[in-house]
Amino acid sequence: MATKKKTTAAAKSAGKTVAKHLNGQANQGRVTGTAESRDTARLLLEIESIHCRPDNPYIFTSGRASPVYIDCRKIISFPEARAKIMQHALKTIDREIGWNKIDVVAGGETAGIPFAAFLAALAKKPMIYVRKQPKGFGRMAQIEGDLKPNKRVLLVEDLATDGGSKLVFIDALKKAEARVTDCFVIFHYGIFPQSVETLAVAGVKLHALATWWDALEAAAKGKYFDEKGLTETRAFLEAPEQWSANHGGRPPTRPGLR
Repeated sequence: MATKKKTTAAAKSAGKTVAKHLNGQANQGRVTGTAESRDTARLLLEIESIHCRPDNPYIFTSGRASPVYIDCRKIISFPEARAKIMQHALKTIDREIGWNKIDVVAGGETAGIPFAAFLAALAKKPMIYVRKQPKGFGRMAQIEGDLKPNKRVLLVEDLATDGGSKLVFIDALKKAEARVTDCFVIFHYGIFPQSVETLAVAGVKLHALATWWDALEAAAKGKYFDEKGLTETRAFLEAPEQWSANHGGRPPTRPGLR
């Protein structure tokens, strides 16, 4: 395992080196880097939502291989970390979008639903959720809750890789005559340009609380990854498709599911 709390002296030295590198070339790929994003990354590492396994890479449904994996769903089980992350999200959304420009918070089935609920409660906004497809009985509804036409809706999900699944929810909301111009995620990979481009074509801007660049910086600073974990994660972030191909991954056969 490359994920651990304590490391050797060599790993500590490597951590300092990686942290310095993050101020150079790698830092150019960052899309966040705020105090909120750095603390969110630290919290995600602390509750073990982030895992590093370069010797036995994770293979995603897209076919890509990766030395790291994140499970944002774990956040809901840690009240203190959850409260801090949601406060960071509340502040970030207000700064980047403005809560006065949002009428309704929508959660995407299923991982986005709890985060939409937390944010709607904090912001005192109505909440709805969007199914991946209409349910097969009753009203055949794809959107649950009360949504009036022309409402400004913020779509909330747990994470984004290359943005593919967001279009399903956006299309459903637009068919219901909602105005959707922004999507917010707790975690954005931040390494696949198409994640931003895909949504931009649909007229939607992607906002995120933290990215893998934030996670790498926090992992180096807090000694959460060993030397190999830091090195391989950075190599993956700088050239994900190449790293994947070199470690048993295959080119994606369809757009990413997240």
